[in-house]
Amino acid sequence: MLRKLLGIAAVSFLSISAASISQAGETLDRIKNKGVLTVGTNSDWAPQAFLNSENEMDGFDVDVARAIAKRLGVDVTFVTPGWEVMTAGRWSGRWDIVVGSMTPTAKRAEVLDFPGVYYYTPAVFAVHNDFTGDKVTDLNDKTIGVTPSSTYHLYLQHELKIDAKGVPSFEYQVTPSEIRTYGAGLSEFDDLRLGNGKRLDGILQSLPTVLSAIEKGMPIRQLGEPVFYEPLAIAVDKGDDDFNLQIASVIEELREDGTFKALSEKWYGVDYTSTK
Repeated sequence: MLRKLLGIAAVSFLSISAASISQAGETLDRIKNKGVLTVGTNSDWAPQAFLNSENEMDGFDVDVARAIAKRLGVDVTFVTPGWEVMTAGRWSGRWDIVVGSMTPTAKRAEVLDFPGVYYYTPAVFAVHNDFTGDKVTDLNDKTIGVTPSSTYHLYLQHELKIDAKGVPSFEYQVTPSEIRTYGAGLSEFDDLRLGNGKRLDGILQSLPTVLSAIEKGMPIRQLGEPVFYEPLAIAVDKGDDDFNLQIASVIEELREDGTFKALSEKWYGVDYTSTK
């Protein structure tokens, strides 16, 4: 479905071969000296990133981060700061990159660099099974739950701008009466499962996350068609152009050799990494 709707994507991010990079930059020097790539991501956002039954980090984003670290020739460790902290930039070396399914919006690009997109996902509304409507517009003037500082939040505020080429245009179809933000993982799902209109009338999230919740038995369903499609990128802090180029090269290599495709099919059963 995604490949048919998106068409040809020409991502407006740097992609350059490692052989043409003369210097790695201070960030990569630090990583090499430590022998560890420190990755910022989520800890409770399945299937992208979560703690598994053995209390270990797991998920699509986690495997992508491991693949990047392996290509750099170092180990990997994960930290899980809040989403608002990761998107704010100026990390002061607390972590080296973010692999957290982040959309490269114009506002975020003021403080972060996005060396490459690694997959694309549809954004959908979900409602309790008892919700009587069947159209996205049935959520107008309703209470919607969302992750703060996310593209979903920006969409509900009618302030979303996605700059990557090849992404379909979209319209704001829903104007909520109230937007409730949930900073602790996917706790908006817990409120929605309590019943139709108990605390929430709907939520806005990525399709893979909604499908994962449904598969786990939550009494919710997707409402209507996707309202927008978002390119999801690796993020690095501004200030080290050489590191930005190095990560761009690694991302291109992992795309070309099929690593991203294989990981997407492993976790989602669908190749979300291609728009063709």
